[in-house]
Amino acid sequence: MTRTRVIAALILTPIAIAAILLLPTPWMLALAAIVFLGGLWEWFRLADIEDTLARTVLLVVNLALMVAIVWGSRTSQGFSFVLLQVMTIVGVVWWLLALLWLRHFEFGADHAATHARVFKLAAGTLAIVPAWCALGFLHGSEAGGHRWLFVALAIVWAADSGAYFAGRHFGKRKLSPRISPNKTVEGLLGGLVCGLAVALAFAPFAGARLGELPLVALAAFAAVLFSVVGDLFESMLKRHVGAKDSGALIPGHGGILDRIDGVIAALPVFTLAKAWLGF
Repeated sequence: MTRTRVIAALILTPIAIAAILLLPTPWMLALAAIVFLGGLWEWFRLADIEDTLARTVLLVVNLALMVAIVWGSRTSQGFSFVLLQVMTIVGVVWWLLALLWLRHFEFGADHAATHARVFKLAAGTLAIVPAWCALGFLHGSEAGGHRWLFVALAIVWAADSGAYFAGRHFGKRKLSPRISPNKTVEGLLGGLVCGLAVALAFAPFAGARLGELPLVALAAFAAVLFSVVGDLFESMLKRHVGAKDSGALIPGHGGILDRIDGVIAALPVFTLAKAWLGF
């Protein structure tokens, strides 16, 4: 399984990096919408929406929301990123609320209750759409934005890999045994170390000055922590329905949502931290 994971990563990672660094923001947003909506489709399955027509309608509604955001951001001078930034803030607020949901594991577990599915469908929109907006804001709001998006995603990828290998070799203390029995405190620490190391190594590539590196590290620290929140939240959804993976599209990795669960939580946090800290 480790070999399969590595091979899949070696194939997909260069494609993702090339898209981030070479595509103009409108095309990057379009490509990201396909990926994020693919993750949302799997989220609907974890919310126990089995009917294909119902899931298609819900997906179209979320696509329409994305289109409306882009349309609302158009101005006579070109494109305004204000609405994308507002949606980024919405995303951060949502993931703070998600922490409370994680503390109350049983909430929404019974899909026989109508409110359970409704809350999970709303959560899907609040997780996916603001993350997509954060991606667009980070990529296009400044000249070097495409490089900062690469740094943000590299932080999450490094943290995920660091947590995986540190957890396998050193993991003893469970981080959240009820939600995700395989996650350990040692894995979290390994992920933090790798995420911070990548942030400090790649930030100069994005244009960060030496004096800004502590601010970059602070943003990276918050992003890694919230990537874990995103991972745990998806694990909770899977626990509620007894699923091992969100899908089987990516060999060794599961579904799309299994790969972007940390990204959708980390992106709004890193993007907002970068805007507020001013690096």
